[in-house]
Amino acid sequence: MNIKQYFSYDLPASVVVFLVALPLCLGIALASGAPMFSGVIAGIIGGIVAGFLSGSNVSVSGPAAGLTTIILASITELGSYPAFLLCVVLAGVIQIILGYARAGVIGHFVPVSVIKGMLGSIGIILILKQIPHALGHDANFEGDQSFMQLDGTNTFSALVQAFSFVTPGAVVLALVSIGVLLVWESDGLRDKKLTKYVPGPLLVVLLGIALNYIFLQYIPYFAISESEHLVSMPVLASLADFPTLFTLPDFSQWADQRILMVAATLAVVASLETLLSIEASDKLDQARRITPLNRELKAQGMANIVSGMIGGLPVTSVIVRSSANINAGARTKASSITHGVILLLAVLAIPTILKLIPLSSLAAILLMVGFKLTKPALYQSMWKKGPSQFLPFIATIAAVLLTDLLEGVLIGLVVSVFFILKSNFREAILLVSEGKNYLIQMTKDVSFLNKAALRETLIKIPANASLLIDASSARFIDHDIRETIKDFMEEAKARNITVDLKNF
Repeated sequence: MNIKQYFSYDLPASVVVFLVALPLCLGIALASGAPMFSGVIAGIIGGIVAGFLSGSNVSVSGPAAGLTTIILASITELGSYPAFLLCVVLAGVIQIILGYARAGVIGHFVPVSVIKGMLGSIGIILILKQIPHALGHDANFEGDQSFMQLDGTNTFSALVQAFSFVTPGAVVLALVSIGVLLVWESDGLRDKKLTKYVPGPLLVVLLGIALNYIFLQYIPYFAISESEHLVSMPVLASLADFPTLFTLPDFSQWADQRILMVAATLAVVASLETLLSIEASDKLDQARRITPLNRELKAQGMANIVSGMIGGLPVTSVIVRSSANINAGARTKASSITHGVILLLAVLAIPTILKLIPLSSLAAILLMVGFKLTKPALYQSMWKKGPSQFLPFIATIAAVLLTDLLEGVLIGLVVSVFFILKSNFREAILLVSEGKNYLIQMTKDVSFLNKAALRETLIKIPANASLLIDASSARFIDHDIRETIKDFMEEAKARNITVDLKNF
């Protein structure tokens, strides 16, 4: 390990990721109907175990908001949390099997336009979801990414509702925090030693605690005293109580068919979220390093086995944590591992201090992360690439905003495939002419999907023309294509069109 690089980049980045991850871990556990500490366990294991075993240098793992609905429904169906933990362990085993089966290749089939759409949508979601927290309206849990929320509202109605429940102190802290972050990342300070070793988000959190203390003492109108506006977490009476926070799986339920079904569902969904997150993280990585996806599935599988064995939620690679890690300047996986260690030590050593952190200060950090993911420059660059790139990009953003991450990406994929097929239809059949001599060239393999394009091209051939159909570049010609040409040759006789075939 490069010690100078660690203290200059990875350690400060790990502190930023810790500050982002802590409320997300707690919020996701709360929304999942699981013990509060289960989210923290998943965050610790995701950081240390998945971070150590992963081939990614910048990805950060932990509990994922996309799994909350599945977890909540599974715990209810199985009747106990220990039974659900058995599912988490088995899901980890399935993920390891998927890794050895080379299922990670699925991640390579997601187009860049969809990946960038996913990143842009997550940026917008972070902004929309964190504005209520910045205003002091903390009705929904931290980390929620779904359009429909647990309280029956949706992202937009919750945003409107938040303006009716403004907490003045929270707004002041959020605005001050955003101002500090903007100054800290300005060109004048970005390369200074102070900003390298003291992360802006850490300064914002400490400033938030200090300002709220001043408000409590001297300006009660702005004071944030209600616990729902501060980080909420379990506090141990003593270290001797630490083992009570862990829950063991109920292995007596292994014969229940529902266990295997839930485990398989968790494995598939967690693996897909991980692969998408890794692809997105690789795009954000300034060094453009490529993560081995099969190794990632094995790493996530092992992390889920460990997390499930000690009472933690399922673990996936999480794009919000990963993007925060990259934006904070992380260079190696040491950042992810260290964030897990900090999470463990902080929960054990300073839980009462953590409970003083205003959620509005954390919201400011996530608002900045969101803005960096969905900058106007992203939209400009995708627009310049034309409709075939821009429309799948926008479709992915809209779909993720109105559904969830996986459904949105699938919709974006469908739109992208449409443009790929459309391009394939047109580019596979090339028509050139000189006088009454026409050439139809098949520039690539042709299937029944190209039949419509071929028919449209053949219709353009006028009577009394000479036509050569050249298939030299096509290694495969579908039966439907041959039938279409055969039918045209019969018709051509009546129109006095001479048809010659080459390499059929």
